[in-house]
Amino acid sequence: MTANEKKGLARAKEIYNDRSKRAKELKAEGKKVMGYFCLYPVQEVFTAFDIVPFRITGDMNEPITKADSCLPTIVCPFIRSSLDIALKGRYDFFDGVVMCHGCEVGEKAAHIWRIYMNPDYYHFLDTPHTDHAPAIELFKSELEDFIKSLEKSTGKKITDQMLKDAVDVCNEQRQLVRDLYDLRKSNPPLIKGSENIEVMVALQSIPIAEGNELLKEVISEVKERKDVPAKTEHRVLIWGPVIDKTALVDMIEDLGANVVMDDTCIGTRAYFPMVEKTADPLDGIAVRYLVGIKCPRTFREAEYGATVKNYAKDLEYQFGYIRDYAKDWNVDGVILQSVKYCDIHGYDTPPLQDYLKSVGLPSIYIEHDYSEGALAPLRTRVQGFLELL
Repeated sequence: MTANEKKGLARAKEIYNDRSKRAKELKAEGKKVMGYFCLYPVQEVFTAFDIVPFRITGDMNEPITKADSCLPTIVCPFIRSSLDIALKGRYDFFDGVVMCHGCEVGEKAAHIWRIYMNPDYYHFLDTPHTDHAPAIELFKSELEDFIKSLEKSTGKKITDQMLKDAVDVCNEQRQLVRDLYDLRKSNPPLIKGSENIEVMVALQSIPIAEGNELLKEVISEVKERKDVPAKTEHRVLIWGPVIDKTALVDMIEDLGANVVMDDTCIGTRAYFPMVEKTADPLDGIAVRYLVGIKCPRTFREAEYGATVKNYAKDLEYQFGYIRDYAKDWNVDGVILQSVKYCDIHGYDTPPLQDYLKSVGLPSIYIEHDYSEGALAPLRTRVQGFLELL
């Protein structure tokens, strides 16, 4: 790194503003760059193969024009946007893509991507939708097939030790992300919610080891800087699918609240679960991704196979971690947000609201179409919610 190159938060913002630039530089140096969709294409596998994992996202400021010929307009606008900018050539630097069965629309879009984009390498992880023991075994076998597919494509043989080393690197990043989030526990938080998003998006655009160095710079800078966010009356947690742009959090923070915690698949959902070290590294990896990641796409029961259901126990099993977040980050309100037509988050919203009510946490649900223009009408609703806290 030269003296003129940016570091810390400035570097994160630079990557956030031009995500493909660094990936293209690495590709020019001979690295392979793989696009991946959702959280289940395993970072440890990419890292073991020395592949740059690049999270596929959309663009809230780009009108969807090309994707409408491939997907109905009444499906997830985030997925439509992601496919749209791919069709417009913005992901033409990929050496391949790895998709998964995140949700039903995501699964269909994955195969549409293969047909329309015709990538040089394509693999689909048919991820199970439950977290019990047979599902974990099935997911492990899916990961074994994934590794064999990449070995055939790259000509590189992966050993257990290489996977274990990759686990260490990825777990280091997860711990550093936790350390970064801890800086938001203070009042006021030491880093804004919007700044945090920029860091998370940057991490998902560069190699894991490089991301670890970026995180160390950011954490050191945030601890030492004097221009901390202003203290506000309310501290909120935001829940839902991908928030890969700062616009929504900027709006909430502009209304006088500190966004101090999240449960989204660009934030804690992607990073907080760790991989337990196991003799066969795929055992720990499979459990982390299928059980540890708390995504609505996975169906969870407190007692698998029980003939009599206990609603309260199931709610605690499914959402108890959110109560813990609220306690540890001193949250006094929860903003549930989702994009239109997101069935998995839509189905989870009523039971989650029941749970939040049972533990004394006020909440509001808002919905948008993954465009910055759609956020303006939500401003009054969010403002009203904050005034009621």
